[in-house]
Amino acid sequence: MLRSSRYILAVAGLLGIACQNSTTNVSGSPLSPPQRLGYQLDASGDPNTPAGILLVWADVLSSDLASYRVYSRASTSGSFQLRGETSSNTFHDNGVPHLQYAVTAVDVNGGESDFSNIVTVNEYLQTGAPSALVGVSLDSAIHIDWHDTPNLSRLKWYRVYSSDYVSGSNPCMNWVLEGTTVSHEFLAAQLPNGVTRCFDVSAVDTLGYESLGAGVWTDTPRPDARNVLVWAVGVNTPAAGFRFWNDANGNRVGDPGELGLVQPGNRTDIDFSVFVNPGDSTLWFVPVFTGDSLLLYSNSPVADLTSIDLAPATGYSRDTIQALPGYGYVFKRVESGAVHYAALRVTAVSRQYVIFDWSVQTDPGNPDLTPRRSATSRPSVASR
Repeated sequence: MLRSSRYILAVAGLLGIACQNSTTNVSGSPLSPPQRLGYQLDASGDPNTPAGILLVWADVLSSDLASYRVYSRASTSGSFQLRGETSSNTFHDNGVPHLQYAVTAVDVNGGESDFSNIVTVNEYLQTGAPSALVGVSLDSAIHIDWHDTPNLSRLKWYRVYSSDYVSGSNPCMNWVLEGTTVSHEFLAAQLPNGVTRCFDVSAVDTLGYESLGAGVWTDTPRPDARNVLVWAVGVNTPAAGFRFWNDANGNRVGDPGELGLVQPGNRTDIDFSVFVNPGDSTLWFVPVFTGDSLLLYSNSPVADLTSIDLAPATGYSRDTIQALPGYGYVFKRVESGAVHYAALRVTAVSRQYVIFDWSVQTDPGNPDLTPRRSATSRPSVASR
């Protein structure tokens, strides 16, 4: 921002109010100077360069009032220059604000009042950043959550940003504003599955000062579905097999008709079939396709499908595993040299069928099912 020195001010109310300064009444106007000049910044994504400033002051109640003149300067030692003139008691100055602003009242004869109080745009008033940003992968969406700013009493809202993700030393590029919220959570929706994006969040206070970012989080949406029923082979064999994804057209996108396919249990290209143990009527998952293997995600039930975060790197086998209500399972599927991970959580098991929730990552080699990892952090939120 344009400034040669910095000041720490006492700030009160919704708008920034600085100490009272006045100048000589040059034209001898009978009007009183405007009172209670304050400001609010326009957040830009870069806490050091706001997009603009909104000035607000109390109206001068006089029939002789013709207009107001707005002045600004870039340093405390510089001269105030006319910034604009308005008949309203507000003024929006676009672009990076100057250091100080003041306003005068102009009467019908062209006389000009003393200056109002002078306000100083002070970067030391910047609010504290939110922290601990995390995300949950969903179908065509990412749910992100974070810890509130330490200056919660000054919070106006949070600004949520996202960007493209590319490999390299600076993987997050082309930042854009996703939206704003007063809550410490946000749903970024209508995102393409299998495409990784970067996210960050900043806090904006009641003066419009924007904090640094919470720290970049990367995440990859993936398809999922709830409450899918697959029968056991021999009970209803035509619906006893399941395939997470069949990329029939080879475009690496989960198109309609390619995902969550309930198929015959005697096919050789399905991910698994359901087998019923004739001795005790328990049901078991059986890997079918030659590139498929699976593992039990944990030795205790998981609360939800989204509890299955990163696919483990090792531990997969071709062994059958019993289907147990509440438990999570991870599949590793290798086809044509590409690895894809998938997960399911069993919601119900009968003697004839299994009901489960499932997800699959369409990005090859990406183990993110509901990622819990942070990417390279950056010092501040970038602008569009």
